[in-house]
Amino acid sequence: MHVLDGVDLRPRVQQALDEHLVRQREVLAGLGPPMTPLVDAVADLLSGGKRLRAAFLYWGWRALGQPDGPGVVRAASAMEIFQAAALLHDDVMDNSDLRRGRPAAHRTFGTWHQQQEWSGDAQRFGHAAAILAGDLCLNWTDEAFATSGLPAAALQRARPEFDRMRTQLMGGQFLDILEGARGWRDLDLAARLERCRTVIRHKSARYSVEQPLLIGADAAGASAVTRAGLARYGAALGEAFQLRDDVLGVFGDPGQTGKPAGDDLREGKHTVLVAYALAHADPDGVALVEASLGDPDLDEEAVQSLREVLVRSTALQRTEELISDGADRALQALDQTPGLTDEGTQALRDLVGVCTDRAV
Repeated sequence: MHVLDGVDLRPRVQQALDEHLVRQREVLAGLGPPMTPLVDAVADLLSGGKRLRAAFLYWGWRALGQPDGPGVVRAASAMEIFQAAALLHDDVMDNSDLRRGRPAAHRTFGTWHQQQEWSGDAQRFGHAAAILAGDLCLNWTDEAFATSGLPAAALQRARPEFDRMRTQLMGGQFLDILEGARGWRDLDLAARLERCRTVIRHKSARYSVEQPLLIGADAAGASAVTRAGLARYGAALGEAFQLRDDVLGVFGDPGQTGKPAGDDLREGKHTVLVAYALAHADPDGVALVEASLGDPDLDEEAVQSLREVLVRSTALQRTEELISDGADRALQALDQTPGLTDEGTQALRDLVGVCTDRAV
């Protein structure tokens, strides 16, 4: 994984995050000891990981010939803080039990409430505390980026896309819960796929790949034609990345994903996999998917039965083909993008594999 390790990006991003948390603990110290578990919840999410969002900002900057340095690493680290905000809020909305193999933050806060035998509802306390931790991350994202040390002109160039990313993610999250509420029953396959891909684009794909990349490129002063090429690359790869995540949400190894396999099915997520299964499964398979999707009590045997439907119906195969197509389109867009350094182009090529690999 040279693209992440060859420039020591991951440990440097972690150092920037650790330093940021030290400063924030000092800011909150005056409020007393209860602030420690609040910041700890964020620190847990900010420890480890592949740092893909940071990598896209970093290589968006470097691919335009700009130098390495602590400023771009700190700016890149802001993308990881933003990701933490999204995860904290997402886990509350999905009522998830686990995140990266450990109890989700709202579960940890709820358990703390129970252990202390405090008054009120432990679950509501946990949800509220996790939401506030996510809100802290949204604030810290802005602070980390603005004080990164990149030149003022670079920050000014990047600011419009940075602001657009933060606003559009919230809109994408709303689209996701709206999609779950209004259902699919009266839609054909084409309409279901369009809705799925719209949610994918705005809830995950853009802020995971395209927008961090464009923030880095804008900061570096990318031309309009270079920026357009990078946007095409990021849009195609971002969708493929989220489709891979959806596959792993059903078929992945919990030891790798940190979440129980099948959680997306228990949560009733309307994914491309499910859309294809409902369109192409036999009647018994369709009935099983419709009866099981959104059942929080699905056991492993039931999840395995649903996996078999997804395979037999060609839903998995068709989704894998979309992932491969997205990766190919990203590489084609990259090959057609002028103004990039050889090192930057190779890094962005390598990131296609990292984002779409079956073991991510």
